[in-house]
Amino acid sequence: MRVISGKAKGVRLKALKGMDTRPTSDKVKESIFSIIAPYIDDSKVLDLFSGTGNLGIEAVSRGATYAYLIERNRKCQPIIKENIHKAKLEDNIKLIIRDVVSALRMFKANDEKFDIIFMDPPYLKGFILPCLEEISGLNLLNIDGIIVIEHDIKDVLPDTVKDITKFKERKYGTTMVSFYCKED
Repeated sequence: MRVISGKAKGVRLKALKGMDTRPTSDKVKESIFSIIAPYIDDSKVLDLFSGTGNLGIEAVSRGATYAYLIERNRKCQPIIKENIHKAKLEDNIKLIIRDVVSALRMFKANDEKFDIIFMDPPYLKGFILPCLEEISGLNLLNIDGIIVIEHDIKDVLPDTVKDITKFKERKYGTTMVSFYCKED
């Protein structure tokens, strides 16, 4: 696993050994970033279920202004911090060790909004819909912002959740990536 493009291009990223995390493959990541390229410059990013920090680090490397990485597994903390350090992006990324719902509520309390939200939760555990409902209900996505969700193909996601609409899906083996947007 590596940073594919931008100022940290080529930096190798570490992952937690074992099955506690499932990092996005370089092939899937390259496809995701090809699709969202127009949204990246000067964006504010939220990487939920961050695992290794892979997606948030890639976004900042490619021109996002700032990223928050949310991961509740404390075993991931030293790996994510090392990946941020190796990429030399400490000034543009903040790691928050916290469960996703409480992090989302914290951002609402701080009046934070995001242009890009990545979500790569554990597969088939029922996290996606409650998170989408929370993001919409708390109004955390900017108008014209996007949500990128990596999930198992067996997870069937709705076309619309409140004011957030699915506009694209891509299949990669047993992995599906769904793209949602918030429109005016």
